[in-house]
Amino acid sequence: MRRPARLTAILLLLLAPGAALAAAPPADRPAGTGGRLLLTAGVTQLEGAAGGGLTPWAVIGGYGTRDQVGGSAFLTGLRTRDYALTAGGALLGLYDRLELSVARQSLDTRAVGAALGLGRGFTLRQTVAGAKLRLAGDAVLDQDRPLPQLAVGVQYKDNDRGRALRALGARRDDGTDLYAAATKLFLAQGLLLNGTMRLTRANQTGLLGFGGRDGRYRVMAEGSAALLLGRHLVAGAEYRMKPDNLAAAREDDWYDLFLAWAPSKRLSVTLAYADLGRVATRGGQRAAYLSLQVGF
Repeated sequence: MRRPARLTAILLLLLAPGAALAAAPPADRPAGTGGRLLLTAGVTQLEGAAGGGLTPWAVIGGYGTRDQVGGSAFLTGLRTRDYALTAGGALLGLYDRLELSVARQSLDTRAVGAALGLGRGFTLRQTVAGAKLRLAGDAVLDQDRPLPQLAVGVQYKDNDRGRALRALGARRDDGTDLYAAATKLFLAQGLLLNGTMRLTRANQTGLLGFGGRDGRYRVMAEGSAALLLGRHLVAGAEYRMKPDNLAAAREDDWYDLFLAWAPSKRLSVTLAYADLGRVATRGGQRAAYLSLQVGF
């Protein structure tokens, strides 16, 4: 099966239960934009989904309510001691039920590329196509209920450096991540908590291919906590487990501390300190990263 056809099949399988809900807005109100509270859509993570910088949340991207359409575009960059990573993309949120996203990631290996025999400045690139479906709960409206907002998602990843990835020990240059997320917002306290479980065989989110010592999927935990410091400012922290399946390129879990500022629903700026641990053959990969997002 060709990759586009395989991606279509995956999306249809995931979205079939909610496709009818997302197909059209209610007949009694026209579609609009921007009805949700500021910052309740999160920012955009590296793979294109709404959430934190490292992990997706159960929220649907954009500021559209249940009878509106929203969306956003983002650009993120970080530079560690040995690598430079950039990511950019866009998402569309349909009626606070369905999210569709696409992102493009590039990892510049700089001097490490030469040490690995790939050439100095060798760049690894992948495209990520994602979808997220809200299953139950409402992070904003369900303040009197313990149930968090729940969502499931899929991210299909296609890396265009297959020959180099196989030389590093990866089994494939494409793969699919599945995840489930739960997000609870405590408005009175200005606190958001999120937990995500991911089923994956991606190495460094897929930038170093998929599979390695074996081709098995692994369950990885991810978490976020965010505190509202003011109407326009949020601070938080994230953690993301990584599978560490390449014998030649050890992989560590990721952490970050972030500060997100949203002067309006049209613009948000996220500044973070990220600890990526060991990436390929080099440890101690820490960096500040900056992410810009425009949305509606």
